[in-house]
Amino acid sequence: MSAALELAKALIARASVTPDDAGCQELIARRLEASGFRAERFDRNGISNLWLQRGSPRPLIAFLGHTDVVPTGPLDQWHSDPFVPEERDGCLYGRGSADMKSSVAAFVVAAEQFAQAHPGHAGSIALLLTSDEEGPATDGTVAVVEAFQARAQWVDFGLVGEPTSTRLLGDTIKNGRRGSLSGRLLVRGIQGHVAYPHLARNPLHQLAPALTELASTTWDEGDRFFPPTTFQVSNLHAGTGAANVIPGQCEMHFNLRFSPATTPPELRRRVESILDRHGLSYAVTWTLGAEPFLTPPGTLVDALSRSIQELTGQQPQLSTSGGTSDGRFLARICEQVVEFGPLNATIHQVNECVRIQDIDGLKEIYQRTLELLLVSEVRA
Repeated sequence: MSAALELAKALIARASVTPDDAGCQELIARRLEASGFRAERFDRNGISNLWLQRGSPRPLIAFLGHTDVVPTGPLDQWHSDPFVPEERDGCLYGRGSADMKSSVAAFVVAAEQFAQAHPGHAGSIALLLTSDEEGPATDGTVAVVEAFQARAQWVDFGLVGEPTSTRLLGDTIKNGRRGSLSGRLLVRGIQGHVAYPHLARNPLHQLAPALTELASTTWDEGDRFFPPTTFQVSNLHAGTGAANVIPGQCEMHFNLRFSPATTPPELRRRVESILDRHGLSYAVTWTLGAEPFLTPPGTLVDALSRSIQELTGQQPQLSTSGGTSDGRFLARICEQVVEFGPLNATIHQVNECVRIQDIDGLKEIYQRTLELLLVSEVRA
């Protein structure tokens, strides 16, 4: 059994359902101490956050990962215990196998073996691990980033182990993510009897034409890296439970995934102008979940792409699709942040799995990337 596979199994066997770390970070800290990594904790409000660093010179390359996993879902639909890692049909099954304990195992072993092979390497290597990525993400990576901002500590290159591959290991690198702006809209009407609509005001009827305009609006055209901004309703509800009552209010939750072509203040202004134009009596509460970030082709993208090409033959595509990740926090203290990991086909699903051969493949890619960034003769 390879070192990366063995560690992946050990991590999967710990039932670290968010926000519980279940001892994963302590296991990794003890392991990397032997390779010269120094541990620093940034725990906050019951969340486990670990920073491991070897060396102090620049450049500093940091692997970012999370040890928490989503709940299992219906246990009777799993073909094996989700916290007993099982090899079957060339795959490793278990909760967190793809998202993202295999990535964590791969970059731990990559850092360990790189340090053994190149003890006098240039620069520094770090790992940032949190148990609050699958949860609210309010006391995890963001807590470490805030502490680093306070002491003016910066990272040169950030590599997030999120599962990004779609068909084959190495086919996709996420070199950015869209921003996320959510709204909770309350539309006020007047409750009444459905047989006497002239004595009431139906908030759903009022909202309908405004919603049609919101859903059909072109917010921007995106750019060469980002698709156009999108608007989606996630929840719409009203009513008293009685079939003969016009509701007095309705509530709608919606989200805008936006590119850097549009700013959150501009989106808020445009949404509210549509609501005003339709004469709604309303209140809207806004939540900015993430700012967009982008790492154009350059030192980190080029090194990772070269590693993938050399080891898999794949020419990786750059993408900013998908949801948010903790890369959005790391980007506050790091100009070059990318995400790369195994196939994402089964993440958060029952019977989550990862191809066993991809675990070592991922380890080799991470280790080769370290060589290209930190070993002068290899880089040349």
